[in-house]
Amino acid sequence: MSVRMPSNFGRSGAAQESALDLLGHEILDEKAAALGRAGRRVDETLARLREHGDDGEHRARLLKDAAEAVHAYFIQRELCGLRKHDAVIREYNIPKAVLARLGAK
Repeated sequence: MSVRMPSNFGRSGAAQESALDLLGHEILDEKAAALGRAGRRVDETLARLREHGDDGEHRARLLKDAAEAVHAYFIQRELCGLRKHDAVIREYNIPKAVLARLGAK
């Protein structure tokens, strides 16, 4: 079986740059979409924690879920080049108990 290279790989100059530009835009779009999904998950888990976080046994599970969501969100932010999380912690009002599970001070 033979494999033929896609025709756009044989080009040079502006055509090849525009193909790479399109790929770069698609990657940025996906990063932004993933960041939005991760942010929604943080919202949902923190809302559940605030609503139902009084029960001792149930609270541990809610804290774990929230910490996992916040951790994933922080990773996605860093993949997007956003390294400082202090403003996000204040904006989402992330409880200290959740941050403690991440090892944050």
